Amino acid sequence: MNPILAEIYSTIIPSAPYLIAAYALLWVVLLAYILIIVRGQKKARQQMQLIEEAIEDIQREEA
Repeated sequence: MNPILAEIYSTIIPSAPYLIAAYALLWVVLLAYILIIVRGQKKARQQMQLIEEAIEDIQREEA
């Protein structure tokens, strides 16, 4: 193996667990963020449906 590559790999490989942990943490945070957004959208859809039903009920009572 090329001595220069051996030196580069010897400096990179010991820090690999930290790099892997950083990427794993990034994916976990991203997944949590997406789940929070999806949950909020579901709540908003439910609220919109309730509002639409209430408006329809009011319109039926007026007619």
